Amino acid sequence: MKSLMTIDIAHPPMPGADAETMLDESLRKIRLSHNLRILKIIHGYGSQGQGGTLKTVTKNWIHKNQRRIISSIDGGDLSLMNPNVQVLLAECDLSARKDFDVPNEGVTIVWVT
Repeated sequence: MKSLMTIDIAHPPMPGADAETMLDESLRKIRLSHNLRILKIIHGYGSQGQGGTLKTVTKNWIHKNQRRIISSIDGGDLSLMNPNVQVLLAECDLSARKDFDVPNEGVTIVWVT
């Protein structure tokens, strides 16, 4: 059973409005699906190494859709030792995966209602 959908809005970089449209469409697909619960968003970390425009677009999109989202985990916090990651894996019946064990500032994990 597949429970994770990955989208990449950073390669090649999308304009902010296009990225938000892709995020909206991915959320719609997940909410209509019976087997998807997690959205892994690859937004990149920005050319200056401080988080770029697409990371900001992603964070704003998460805030705007907070009623449809159980939680989100910043890529820098990804570790099997993180209690939030442990809860997500247990509740979504996922085995430990590489997606959740390597910190990566260029991604965000979103757990959808």
